[in-house]
Amino acid sequence: MKIRVGFGYDVHVFAPNRELWLGGIKIDYHLGLLGHSDADVLIHALCDALLGAANLRDIGFHFPDNAAEYKNIDSKILLKDVMKLIREKGYEFGNADCTIVAEQPKLKPHIFTIQQKLAEVMSVSADDISVKATTNEKMGFVGREEGLVAYVVVLLEKVAK
Repeated sequence: MKIRVGFGYDVHVFAPNRELWLGGIKIDYHLGLLGHSDADVLIHALCDALLGAANLRDIGFHFPDNAAEYKNIDSKILLKDVMKLIREKGYEFGNADCTIVAEQPKLKPHIFTIQQKLAEVMSVSADDISVKATTNEKMGFVGREEGLVAYVVVLLEKVAK
């Protein structure tokens, strides 16, 4: 069995008059994240990890942030496209370990729903997607509540043909 590991990272700054999307779900919060798309920091990190594991470059290569067709796009669409790309290359998803770093909003009540939504979009088992949230202990831009960070590690398996 051939396996591949990928790592993804993304960061977005908070902005007024934007919705907050994390892991494909809308979170009720007075700020959203600034970005060309819906700025779903978790899905973007997950896409980068998946693409990296399959040696398919990165999210910006496939979905450039200066392309009009991706302006305000739902990141779940990007994740579906990434899953198609890795499967076309002969890989299948093994598991993901995701960490969101945020002082606010508190994410514990949303973790299960995020896992379920990601699994649905990716057509995988929710048991194979770990989602955790932590703070930055009031340090740095995350600690000052200026934005969010997401880190993701994934495992892919080569499918025998």
